[in-house]
This record gives sequence, structure tokens and C-alpha cells, in this order.
Amino acid sequence: LTTTNTNEGMNGNVKHSFRKISDWASKHFNLKHKTGTIMLVQSLDFEEGNSYELEVQAQDDRCLSDTAKVA
Repeated sequence: LTTTNTNEGMNGNVKHSFRKISDWASKHFNLKHKTGTIMLVQSLDFEEGNSYELEVQAQDDRCLSDTAKVA
């Protein structure tokens, strides 16, 4: 996940978080708050599902935010 903020200095910092995430997904996916990198932390079972959708929020220090769905 890549985010862009045109502000400079402290207002240019962006923090990422899962907006809505199930208990199951929180056990399988990890989000690096500073970089927006989403990592798989537990193996996925194709029989449980063959696609996954996560909603991520990016917010700067001025509390401006936006969300994106990652599938």
C-alpha cells in the first residue's frame, strides 16, 4: 500500500491502520503502521477462502484521513 501526503514536517507523517478487520484476519495479516506494508503472518487455507479484502485507513498528524480497500 502506498500513500502520498503533500504536507511537510510533522504534518507529513502518515499512520496506517486496519479500519475494519475480523478476528480471523487480524490473526493472518499484519500492517506496518509507518510504511503501510501488509504482511501475511499465518498461512492461508484455500479451502477457507480464495480471496480476501482488507480496509486500510491512512491518517496524517492533522487528522486528515482516507481509506482504501485492498484485495
